[in-house]
Order: sequence, then structure tokens, then C-alpha cells
Amino acid sequence: MVDVVGHFGMALLWLAPVWYFVDHRQTAALIVATGFWFGMLPDVDLPLSNWGLGLHHHGVVHTVLAVTIFAAVLGPLVGLVFRRIDDRTGWFSARAREKALQIGFLTVWIPGLAHLFADMLSAPDVSTRIEPLWPLVKGPVVMMDVLWYQSWWATWGLLILGISVNALAWYWTDGRDESVDGAAVLTE
Repeated sequence: MVDVVGHFGMALLWLAPVWYFVDHRQTAALIVATGFWFGMLPDVDLPLSNWGLGLHHHGVVHTVLAVTIFAAVLGPLVGLVFRRIDDRTGWFSARAREKALQIGFLTVWIPGLAHLFADMLSAPDVSTRIEPLWPLVKGPVVMMDVLWYQSWWATWGLLILGISVNALAWYWTDGRDESVDGAAVLTE
């Protein structure tokens, strides 16, 4: 489990392909700027465990199932917010506007999965192992103890890498013709 900064960095890395899959730079920027905050979503179990709900850190909330449920509930709300933003700004193409609810789902789901992956890379060093595929697979899946909790390179390095990759993608899409449908896979 990397620190908070590392989870944000991993979320940015996992969201970076959005620059290729959507047909407007503003849409991609909005998805990345909104989505990376959801990189901390599975850690909602920390405050919930204090309420005596029987939850523990790296428990059921740190599963693909829980992240998918969160995305199914929160994603459409994010999509509705995206539509409202589009009403005022025109940042979405007509196709992206029609798919705003699905885009909202992915905006929540992808960073949530990135959080699980970051924990799979680092959880064994100081915390309980996660069981990301529960209830289908009981017990931890492949764990790679390659990132250490609160290590500078693991946390700040991931954030710097995530920001850099997205900045390069922003720069790369600058000259792209937004009317070309070749890169608009997500919004088709």
C-alpha cells in the first residue's frame, strides 16, 4: 500500500489512456481531473471501520466487486455532473454527451482498480494482503512486494510519473483534429 500521493499517481497513470480514447481534449482533461480523486476510493474502509461496521482495512472494500458497485452508484452521478458542465462549456462532443453515464462509470471505476493494483504491489510489507477477486477467489492473488509504504520513490515517483504522462498526452493531443473519428473509441 503506497501512501495517498502514490495512489493518486497510480490513478493518473491508469487514466492516461483516456487522452487517446476521447475526441475532445477538454473532455479528457475533465475525466482525468475528476477521476484521479477516486484513486483513494477503496480506502473509504478506514473511516468506516471506526464506525464499528465490522470492516477492516484491505477487507471487502478492497475488491473488484466493491469498486464496481461504487462505480455503478457514483459513476452515473459523475456522468450527470459531466452533462451539466457540458451544458455550460460545450466540452463534450454529441457522442460523448450521450455516453456521459458510461464515461462517469469509467471515471470512478478505473482509478478504483488502480488503487487495488497499487496495493497489490505494496501491501505485503506492512499491512494485510488484499483479496481483490473475492468472492470468486478467496485469498490473495499475485502479490508483488515492489513498492514500500511511505517510500519517496514509490509515492512521489508515481505522482510525478502520472502527472508527466498526462502532461505529455495533453501536449500530444494539441494538434489532433477533434473531428477525426479514429481516436474517438470511447465516445462511439
